[in-house]
Amino acid sequence: MRGGRHVAAVTDASFDLAAGECLALVGESGCGKSVLASALLGLLPGNAQTAGSARIDGIDLLDTDERTLARTVRGRRIGLIPQSPAAHLTPVRTVGAQLAETVRQLTGLRGAAARRAAAGAAERAAFPAGHLDRYPHELSGGLAQRAATALALVGDAPLLLADEPTTGLDRDLVEHTADELRHHADQGRALLLITHDLAAAQRTADRVAVMYAGRIVEIADAESFFGTPGPRHPYARGLLNALPERDFALIPGLPPELVDLPPGCAFAPRCARASDACAALPRFTDGVACHHAEELDRV
Repeated sequence: MRGGRHVAAVTDASFDLAAGECLALVGESGCGKSVLASALLGLLPGNAQTAGSARIDGIDLLDTDERTLARTVRGRRIGLIPQSPAAHLTPVRTVGAQLAETVRQLTGLRGAAARRAAAGAAERAAFPAGHLDRYPHELSGGLAQRAATALALVGDAPLLLADEPTTGLDRDLVEHTADELRHHADQGRALLLITHDLAAAQRTADRVAVMYAGRIVEIADAESFFGTPGPRHPYARGLLNALPERDFALIPGLPPELVDLPPGCAFAPRCARASDACAALPRFTDGVACHHAEELDRV
């Protein structure tokens, strides 16, 4: 709810994610990516409503109780690298203490074994060992990001939700984080990577899902998405063409407010290929939701 009005933050999102696979969810800010991740973990505001199903190990995440989510899902079946890491770190405990406690809770290890496991998670996230005795308020944004990544990696959960895990990192650390997340998936775990960083997505993902105005408008194999033949949706093409190493051409206009979506295709007001057909909502067919997908396939 916003201002007494219902807001459909995410609509008709449907995808599967296999063990050992990375799906990158990309799109501009405000399109609903982080809302989707929060819904999977039961972390939406109290007035939010969900419908549909999202299953892991026989548990419907959208239709289970808080006790089950807290005790058997969060951290154990699903790990989270949060978009705002500083807000998820306990302010009165050092990073090392938080890592060791998370190890004890998720693995049962204690003492020296727990400390070694904590140090190993910190190393995987490129968090400096010399900073483990620091409190969250003593960390830069990049260090807080790496601390949150280390905490998420501790339990080796079957599914990892990584929400903008490279924010605040320089390019070398972005590549290190992307490679570590890829390694995490290669060990037989599923990874949902939510990111604005298309370079990190290209380095990590097996498939790419593009979200616009609360809807997934394209899902494609990463190799074809970033290479040939390229994206099939005009918005997805615009995202790639905005990269400095490509055309460096911005998509004209701004994304619509979710409380005031245009009828039909929400991207039509910004799309050079928009036609009268776009007044109707396009169906998601063969991996894309666009009335002009066949025309783009021939370009």
